[in-house]
Amino acid sequence: MMDISSDDNAAAIVMAFISLAHLLNLHVVAEGVETIEQQQFLAHHGCDLIQGFLFSRPVSAEQITQMLKG
Repeated sequence: MMDISSDDNAAAIVMAFISLAHLLNLHVVAEGVETIEQQQFLAHHGCDLIQGFLFSRPVSAEQITQMLKG
């Protein structure tokens, strides 16, 4: 994820990408979200789904199965 919280050009690119995708009736998934600031920026600008280390490090299929069970 580009540093959208401190780079105005990166923020403009991300906003344009989200707008273009929505005009094309596409859902936007942001990958590599690592900070609350990035998550808030993306949510504020209409990003549909977010994934990244902010929520979880990669886990195996067995680990995710256990996480979902309990």
